[in-house]
Amino acid sequence: MSRFAQTAAFLSILGSSPVWADSSDTQQMQKDYMAPMAGMGDAMHQGVMSKDPDVAFAQGMLPHHQGAVDMAKVELKYGKDPEMRKLAETIIAAQEAEIKQLKAWLQAHPQK
Repeated sequence: MSRFAQTAAFLSILGSSPVWADSSDTQQMQKDYMAPMAGMGDAMHQGVMSKDPDVAFAQGMLPHHQGAVDMAKVELKYGKDPEMRKLAETIIAAQEAEIKQLKAWLQAHPQK
């Protein structure tokens, strides 16, 4: 079963399980955290399939970093703790800069 299928199955359980049913806000928050992870594993796997180890690294890291940005944005949407919110802001800034660097490097080093 692919990671996407596993995540989809988990999300379907999440919506109906009494364990998660303490509030609709909690259910939505959990779904929002799961969404970035839904395809990240498959995208990372696809990225590392290059024969060039440097390209594989760059392509594999892109979805990983984007997932971190997306999860940090969920923290900013729901989180209350100042330390965690600050960490989320730091993660967004750092990961977005690295995404830009990875994309620029890939553009300058096209696969053969």
